[in-house]
Amino acid sequence: MEFPHIGANCGDKSCNMLDFLPMKCDACSQVFCRDHIHYATHNCPESYKKDNQVPVCPLCNAAIPLKKGESPDVVVGSHIDNDCQSDPARQRRKIYTNKCAVKGCKQKELIPVTCDRCQKNFCLKHRHEQDHKCYGTHNSGQAMSKAGASGTRTSTGPFIVNSSQHSKQPEKKTNRSSQNTRMAASSLQGHMSEDEALAKALQLSLEDNPQAAAPASKKMTQQEEEDFQLAQAIAASQAENSRVHNAQSTGSSQSRDQKSCSIS
Repeated sequence: MEFPHIGANCGDKSCNMLDFLPMKCDACSQVFCRDHIHYATHNCPESYKKDNQVPVCPLCNAAIPLKKGESPDVVVGSHIDNDCQSDPARQRRKIYTNKCAVKGCKQKELIPVTCDRCQKNFCLKHRHEQDHKCYGTHNSGQAMSKAGASGTRTSTGPFIVNSSQHSKQPEKKTNRSSQNTRMAASSLQGHMSEDEALAKALQLSLEDNPQAAAPASKKMTQQEEEDFQLAQAIAASQAENSRVHNAQSTGSSQSRDQKSCSIS
């Protein structure tokens, strides 16, 4: 060989050919011939450092920058949803305008999916309360739902009146009357049973205010009338028992007096 110092042998072990125009790999810095200069032909171990892909949008043909470790499909999809200037992408963004309220979710839906508790819009994946960790209207900063607002408030002209307050007023009155009756029954109970004491208290209240009992009885329901009649029957039986008991005690005391007189 006349010029042994010219050229270099191929770095691939299976080739080792003397090439007068050798090329150096920019990844592993080894010398190869023209047949093994590519990363795949000599199985370059450092090819991942130089093998970078730049995906292209299929709609607008724009090159999309890709960071290391990112998936090309995800980046291209995000570009189409947000930044693509093609007509199909713009039309799609006009239709899919309902963005999910979950932090980090970029999904948009064709129709709004609103939570009944927090009144926020979500995608189909996070539509359930357990999926988006719903805390209701307390921590969402949103107003009450329409159904809840219409159920708790009624409008009367230019003013808004809370209907729950009006509904609670008769309940408070009935609760007060029942509490007063129970207090009277507990004060009179003594050795009597609870039903007898309640009947006695009802009888005393009717005796104290007989005029108010007449119109009130007209407004009683069937259950209240039955309870009232039962209370009257219990009171009458109690009065009869007390009269019999008093008569027996009087008779026994008289018989004792007669016996004492006869012995003396």
